[in-house]
Amino acid sequence: MSQYKAIGFVGLGVMGEPICRNLVKKSGAPVIAFDLSPEPLARLRAEGATVAGSVAEVIGNSEIVFLCLPSAKHVRAVFEGDGILKNIKAGQVVVDLGTSSVKQTRDFARQLQAKGAVWADAPIARTRQAAQDGTLSVMVGASPELFAAIEPLIRCFATDVTNCGDVGAGQVTKILNNMVLFQTVNALAEAVAVARRNGVDPALLLDTLSKGSADSFALRNHGIKAIVPGNFPERAFSTEYALKDLSYALELAADAGIKIRGAELTGKVLQEAIDAGSGGAYFPVIAKHIGGS
Repeated sequence: MSQYKAIGFVGLGVMGEPICRNLVKKSGAPVIAFDLSPEPLARLRAEGATVAGSVAEVIGNSEIVFLCLPSAKHVRAVFEGDGILKNIKAGQVVVDLGTSSVKQTRDFARQLQAKGAVWADAPIARTRQAAQDGTLSVMVGASPELFAAIEPLIRCFATDVTNCGDVGAGQVTKILNNMVLFQTVNALAEAVAVARRNGVDPALLLDTLSKGSADSFALRNHGIKAIVPGNFPERAFSTEYALKDLSYALELAADAGIKIRGAELTGKVLQEAIDAGSGGAYFPVIAKHIGGS
């Protein structure tokens, strides 16, 4: 199915493990995986993946390597040292599925290009359930030729795959997706707090808003499923991760000389929730910290 005869995968967290599983099941190519945690490695080995002992071993045994790591800092950690840059060979492809700094993405792409290898950014969107079902949305930054080569593999775990432009464009698109999401969730949290204080049932409020011009994916998911019931689990998309992604949007805007006040304010709201002890909770937890509710 794919032109790549061996697939590497680094990062088997909440999203990485199900994505890697879909590649094992659907790609038709052997998959070699690495993570610092032994549990997901054991589960994937049982399903047919080969387990590597290091990032270097993954690079040495793959034609294409997917990264699914929590942040730009984690990506840098596998890029440097005895990692990607030191071990990559001409013709190899690295695809970063995480949301990361655009500057860093373009910098890593330049460093790989100097060695005859290529870097594509392909940040994923949608939920953990979508990762399991293979129905993610992926925003790709790659040349048309590279996009055509990697798209069949991405379709093993995604139903919507968009080539957003050259390297870095996938990150720009995903970062702005998240920026809009965080501001929308903040608006929903404020609406629910005000409704409660004024004797209107929050569930009824959001159900009614969903029938009008305030409807959104965020309302139907983050609003109805998290904010109204007060359901803010750990091991979901945390407040700290949300602030990290928002910081990338603020960096992009600052570099472009644009002031994005709504995003700046939402960053303060997220920081206040982290300071109040909700850094590890699902980010709609900001609703708990509004208006003393």
